Amino acid sequence: MDPAVLRDDMVDGLEHALGRPLPEAIGLAMRTVPRREFVEDAPYDNRPSTVDGAVTLAPGTVARLLTALDPREEDDALIVGAGAGYTAAVLAEILDDRRVHALDIARPQVYRARSNLEAAGYGGVLVDCREGSSGLPEYAPYDRILVEAAAVEPPRDLLDQLADGGRLVFPKGNTDQTLVAVTPDDDAADGYRRVDERGPVRFAPLLVDGEQPGVTRNRTRREDREHAESGPDPGWEHEWLDWDERLSGRERSDGAPNWGDYGDRR
Repeated sequence: MDPAVLRDDMVDGLEHALGRPLPEAIGLAMRTVPRREFVEDAPYDNRPSTVDGAVTLAPGTVARLLTALDPREEDDALIVGAGAGYTAAVLAEILDDRRVHALDIARPQVYRARSNLEAAGYGGVLVDCREGSSGLPEYAPYDRILVEAAAVEPPRDLLDQLADGGRLVFPKGNTDQTLVAVTPDDDAADGYRRVDERGPVRFAPLLVDGEQPGVTRNRTRREDREHAESGPDPGWEHEWLDWDERLSGRERSDGAPNWGDYGDRR
């Protein structure tokens, strides 16, 4: 069957499930982007796909994210968590590929996203291998930033890279996550305010350099540091032992680990 017909059927199905049309620009972009370049197995089913660690979100999830992002013509955008590149392609169809930048912490996924985007006709999207919470300051400011990974609070570096009136969308929370859109606000206690909320979601946590995917909850060093700056909270940190160090004899006389010898463990 003609892939264009399959894409139309995919979007029609999403709109039927929603009970309303998608925003015009998003619906048109999803009817245009050749999803088969990113997903080989049943590309038009409303389900996610993972190939060699590179995730392509379900079409319905992409539609939710971009609806919350609310991209406008002439916007410059950053996606944190490039995955296989499909979300970046849809956004590039709306904005123009040279206005879209993407990051991923995993180098193989960066290579896959670049290859997929080139094959789909969006080779102008810049995809870089970076720690997502640090953003891509070289090309800031951005009108829109989309984070395809969960965080307890929006990373400060990303907020700083937003243009005036810009919007950052991310899954907020730990176990219980809500898709929210925020904008910087110097008058707010946390430096931002919510401008939209799109219901519950479930994403893997935002990782930093040295962390590995596949964990239930991977608190980042950034969150540790920012939490410490906000004041003490018993129970935030939890002690752990480095058994290689203990076996080497570097242990305090009372049996507790000698943190002075071990250095910073976060």
